[in-house]
Amino acid sequence: MTTVVAGSLIGLAVGSGLPEDYRHLAQAAIGIGTLAMSIKMLLETKNILIPIGSLIFGVLLGHLIGIQAGVDALGAWAKEAFGSSSDTFQEAFVSTSILFCVGPLTLLGCLEDGLEGKIRLLSLKSMLDGITSLFVAASLGVGVMLSAGTVLIVQGSLTLLAKKLRPLLEARHIIDEMSATGALILVTIGLKLIQVTDLPSADFLPALVFAAIAAKLFPPK
Repeated sequence: MTTVVAGSLIGLAVGSGLPEDYRHLAQAAIGIGTLAMSIKMLLETKNILIPIGSLIFGVLLGHLIGIQAGVDALGAWAKEAFGSSSDTFQEAFVSTSILFCVGPLTLLGCLEDGLEGKIRLLSLKSMLDGITSLFVAASLGVGVMLSAGTVLIVQGSLTLLAKKLRPLLEARHIIDEMSATGALILVTIGLKLIQVTDLPSADFLPALVFAAIAAKLFPPK
């Protein structure tokens, strides 16, 4: 969380001096990098039908219960509370919240912390989050900083629940399928950053739960 705030502050300082076309190019570069990372994560799957099927059922459930709408409302409230006039405040908040919390390092790092008291993986993740927040804040603005709260809540909750989630460490294929599904969710972020299409990324989040269930029911042979 601290590295996200620090990276955001540096990014805001740098971004304020960049012309609009440079900020646009930086945003596109981050989007392309996100898509590349998604491809790497997707290769972890042992059954491509699991992430695809999970994505379909996940987004239907997410849209039904209005996850994206709720996140947008939170972002709008925060924008008003912070007195921000940035047009990209909500986009920055939603995109980075998902980007920082969807991925194997988040789950594995929190399990390692909660079960073994080690922060090796979380330290690596924090460094990567800080670097990413610097560049995203430079292109999208102050909304990135708010995602530090999301990171604190998600990582704190996973660490506290580590003992109950221990079976995930003993069944690596479950994490692999969740990571592959998370990769498809990150594709929606990448496409948004390069301004190809604007999908309700948060609505896809229940897909991670479906992926864990499907991987448990259909283990690799």
